[in-house]
Amino acid sequence: MDGNGRWAKERFRPRLWGHKNGVDSVREVVRACGQLGVKVLTLFAFSEENWGRPITEVTGLMELLNNAVLRERDELDANNVRLSLIGDLDRLPSKTRELLQGMVRSLAGNTGLTLNLALSYGGRGEIVHAAQKLARQVREGLIDPEDIDAGRFSKALFTADLPDPDLVIRTSGELRVSNFLLWQLAYAELWFTPVHWPDFRRKHLEEAIAAYQSRRRRFGLVDNSPESSAGAYDQRAEQPTSC
Repeated sequence: MDGNGRWAKERFRPRLWGHKNGVDSVREVVRACGQLGVKVLTLFAFSEENWGRPITEVTGLMELLNNAVLRERDELDANNVRLSLIGDLDRLPSKTRELLQGMVRSLAGNTGLTLNLALSYGGRGEIVHAAQKLARQVREGLIDPEDIDAGRFSKALFTADLPDPDLVIRTSGELRVSNFLLWQLAYAELWFTPVHWPDFRRKHLEEAIAAYQSRRRRFGLVDNSPESSAGAYDQRAEQPTSC
């Protein structure tokens, strides 16, 4: 969700003002994903690297997150949204962590869209964490090194209970993945837009989904179909289940 700071700067306002306006985009995209049948929406809300930003901005972001939890909980519940969290949550302020974990518990019975927040998250750190977890299991004699395959490794990640993303959307003209879900993005479709996050609305989400639907997903295999480029594993995407 890039571009909050640049959006504010273009309007001669402080960066935190851009972050506050970005909450409106979050609300609209969460609503739209639920209505469109998307099963999982992951929002990269705060990265490991973001801890290096000025303390005033970090403090403001945490307070903004606290307020959003309190303000949005009832609507999320009414819309049958479940909340999950990934990242090094121990680094979050205790108040923020407690509010988020309380919200996870209160929405746990919902069965609609899963809203997955990546907080204090980094893809490399997640992979290291998974490797350490599996190494401990080997040391304790629970598994053999030969038991470690891609499936077992995936189950050691923060996203063990979530599907890999079908579609990744990055705003504000940035053309990189920036340490986001590095393992899980192996076959995700990428879509980039110059629109800053505070201006991102349902129409942009629908544009991204339409672009996704026009693509063919081969998953590294070849065309076996004589009449088209669509083989058994070469399927035209219909609707992303995870973004």
